Amino acid sequence: MSNVDNSVRMGSGAMFDRIASRYDTLNRVISLGIDQRWRRRTVESLQLTSGHRVLDLATGTGDLAVMIAKSLSTVTVVGSDPSEGMLAVGRDKVRARALEGRVVMEAGDAQALPYPDASFDALTMAFGIRNVPDRAKALREMARVVRPGGRIAILELSEPRGGLIAPLARFHVHTVVPALGALLSGEREYRYLQESIAKFPAPESFASLMRESGHDVLSIEPMTFGTVCLYVSTPSAKA
Repeated sequence: MSNVDNSVRMGSGAMFDRIASRYDTLNRVISLGIDQRWRRRTVESLQLTSGHRVLDLATGTGDLAVMIAKSLSTVTVVGSDPSEGMLAVGRDKVRARALEGRVVMEAGDAQALPYPDASFDALTMAFGIRNVPDRAKALREMARVVRPGGRIAILELSEPRGGLIAPLARFHVHTVVPALGALLSGEREYRYLQESIAKFPAPESFASLMRESGHDVLSIEPMTFGTVCLYVSTPSAKA
């Protein structure tokens, strides 16, 4: 990874602060409205039951945290994100949906979580692991804070690599996504998205990193022609 790539990833928090008010609209347009379907599948993969406590890393504006809380009336969620601008939008969203008692939005770093071991029943991270400088460290932290048998669901954009539709999907990722992101957000840096997707490991390679970092990988589920992938795991008994 070049120094430029790394500086974009490390400095992306400031960019997300600037685009926070437009972030949800960006997601809907860039994903052609499919992003909420991906999140619903992520929630389903957790197999939540009454009273479960969930940590949503890279919570952003809280879309996934809110969806998790609404899936069961007794589930509670902690949403963690390094961007205060995104968290502010998320807190407004939580208040608007009368979920203040069940969804808490906190500033945090996925690489150094302030929570005790095995303190959550489940954990999610949507479109965030790609931007973490030390992915292995973040993955180890995820395995640490989730109880044995609890589920971890990581949803991440992916480079389509096979199939008849792959060239069209790659065109969308390489050309349409950065152009729309830059146009709608007003942020030229948003073009880093295409490069970060292209450089993210192939699904099996990322799953291998998960295993090396204390996860037992239960499933790898490509969706929408491989443009996004859902990784579901549980903390390894050996971790």
